[in-house]
Amino acid sequence: MENFWFYIELGFWHVLDFSAYDHILFLAALTVPFVFKNWKSVLLLATLFTVAHCTSLALSVYGIVTMDTTLIEFLIPVTICLTAVFNIIFAKSTNENGTFVLHFLAAGFFGLIHGFGFSNYFRMLMAEETDKLTSLLGFATGIEFSQIIIILAVLELAHIVQTLLLVERSFYIIGASILLFLVTIPMLFETFPW
Repeated sequence: MENFWFYIELGFWHVLDFSAYDHILFLAALTVPFVFKNWKSVLLLATLFTVAHCTSLALSVYGIVTMDTTLIEFLIPVTICLTAVFNIIFAKSTNENGTFVLHFLAAGFFGLIHGFGFSNYFRMLMAEETDKLTSLLGFATGIEFSQIIIILAVLELAHIVQTLLLVERSFYIIGASILLFLVTIPMLFETFPW
């Protein structure tokens, strides 16, 4: 049980590590188009992201898939930029179901990429573990808890900006997405593999 709590804490701080803020940026980009009344949809997206993230970790830990970390480190900021661009393109869309389906697919696919970004470290960490499944579940639990904190913070910011400052929803989505895109550009140059 002590190991389980260790991995919950590791997963929690993996996401909330401000020195490796790519996870926070991606979750913010994923959450920007939503408001509190959409909390179930956002929670579903975050859970799918966690499942995909931990699936790629499991594939790595059990030696099923090995990825080129240089490429993955570059693809992580690409996922943030693509999500931000997607938000900008669909900011004024009235087809919420269609945009949610695209967010759903992005959360799953991009979750796999983000998981592979942490897989080498996690595989070394798990090398001596006999019960890898329990450790993975603990890690996933920690990730989910921290993601809920980030999602609530982004939803609260959306509420303040849109309700109290009276900024139109589409302008908020576009502005926040442009900001996230711009913050991510240096990461693209730092990790460019060629």
